[in-house]
Amino acid sequence: MTIFDVLKLVGGLALFLYGMKLMGDGFEKQAGYKMKNILEKLTSNPFKGVLIGTLITGIVQSSSATTVMVVGFVNSGLMKVSQATGVIMGANIGTTVTAWILSLAGIQGESLVVQLLKPSSFTPILALIGIIIIMFGKNPRKKNIGTILLGFAVLMYGMDSMSGAVEPLREVPAFTNLLLKFSNPLLGVAVGTIFTCIIQSSSASIGILQALALATGAISYGSAIPIMLGMDIGTCITAMLSSIGTNKNARTAAFIHLYFNVIGVTIFLVIFYTLNAIFRFNFVLQPSTPVGIAVINSFFKVFAVFILFPFSKQLEKLAAASIGKGKVDRETQLLDRRLFSTPTIAVERCRKLACEMAQDVRASLLLAIKNINNYSEKDSNQIHASEEKADMYEDKLGNYLVELSSHNLSKDNAEDVSMLLHIIGDFERISDHSVNILEVAEELHDKKLSFSEVAQSDIKVISAAVEEILEIAINSFCTGDVESSKRVEPLEDVIDELCLEMKKKHVLRLQDGRCTIELGFILADLLNNLERVADHCSNVALGLIEISQGNYLMHEYARSLRYTGNEEFKRLYEGYRKKYIV
Repeated sequence: MTIFDVLKLVGGLALFLYGMKLMGDGFEKQAGYKMKNILEKLTSNPFKGVLIGTLITGIVQSSSATTVMVVGFVNSGLMKVSQATGVIMGANIGTTVTAWILSLAGIQGESLVVQLLKPSSFTPILALIGIIIIMFGKNPRKKNIGTILLGFAVLMYGMDSMSGAVEPLREVPAFTNLLLKFSNPLLGVAVGTIFTCIIQSSSASIGILQALALATGAISYGSAIPIMLGMDIGTCITAMLSSIGTNKNARTAAFIHLYFNVIGVTIFLVIFYTLNAIFRFNFVLQPSTPVGIAVINSFFKVFAVFILFPFSKQLEKLAAASIGKGKVDRETQLLDRRLFSTPTIAVERCRKLACEMAQDVRASLLLAIKNINNYSEKDSNQIHASEEKADMYEDKLGNYLVELSSHNLSKDNAEDVSMLLHIIGDFERISDHSVNILEVAEELHDKKLSFSEVAQSDIKVISAAVEEILEIAINSFCTGDVESSKRVEPLEDVIDELCLEMKKKHVLRLQDGRCTIELGFILADLLNNLERVADHCSNVALGLIEISQGNYLMHEYARSLRYTGNEEFKRLYEGYRKKYIV
């Protein structure tokens, strides 16, 4: 084996790993929008979790990636540990898909059908189709399909390159003798574990083993089996590293993955080598093939799930006992960067947290309005605490969304991130206006002032209108009800009209000596803050509408509602006008 063969081997390995990542990323993006629905249907039933874990891993082509996702979901409170156990078990089965795809390279035969089934025959066509779709396709989902096809082609070219590079080793006695040593179960497991810890993918490790088996014909099943088992343990390193800094539940999920694989490998080793000692399996000494490796790999994964599935609860207890006591860090749970690997889930998590923020802001505003006529020091402290919390939400969510936007997002996810960045700013400003309204209440209380009965009646009307528009905007955002959000703009116009009318009535009262200039300034301050709250509600509603319609000129859209004779807008506007303007 020359230096050029070594370079060819390294290049082939690079192409192989890159092709696997490219294909996995393409599958993940294509199915990303469905991932949320899959997880929402997940119950505490571990059997259902096994099926979902198998499906997801079959899509992303990596049990390590699935387990890291699970750790992130558990850490963020999106998934319970009991749910994670089944998914982790299923991930081990799902990862066998890659080995079966790669086993196509080992198909032998001279017939036309067999030749067409060989990757070397159809891979160039897939590569050509994939690159054409990527270069000329406009639909993001079609481009994902192109990425999948191109990734598969690159992966197979890498495998062919590795196979060609190591083929001369079949004639090297030293290499054959080295492989014989791996038939020692403990040594084989250790080698497989270390190798997979380095490249952090059991699917890739199995693929490399298949390439060596195909090219050299010198790896017996007796050597391949313990190496494969070790690879299953080595793949746990990714999830273990990912769990560093997470809460107790997330670390428990990572340890479940480790113990499941270690215990499964141990049981399989004991049973297999005990039976081999008794019956002397002939295939152990035969050269392994890519198909044979795929068969044994799948058999072991299914065997491990079959044996350990009834002991899911005990596995959880063992993992929890290894972690010890720990507290759940709410801030760590809120936004987990591990969710970046599934942008659709990360965006949905941000939406839910923004909804929590909005509900807290709404409660704060209602409390501030209540204090206008009934000031309370306790309420004041609560409103200020809520404003600080809203600032925290905006800071954490804003930074997280900006960081998320730097990842390779789909068009839909990118639009959602942009919308959320704007909307959380509106919610934070509403919380600021709550404090401003509270300051109006404090000033009235400290100076022992009160508005006239007419002014109080008007304030009650506009407050009710503002409370309604805020409820509509927040409920529309939290539920994604675009039709409901279309009620906001007509009501916002009515609130503007209410403010203008109240200011005119105040001027008349001032002229008649029924009000003071000082109260006039306080009233104007109050009305300005209520009007600004309605404006921010309008921004939230228009943000939802623009995403649904693909119209990103919200102010032009709002103007078109008013001035193009929109019948629905007119109907809603007149309804709110009758309700609030006397």
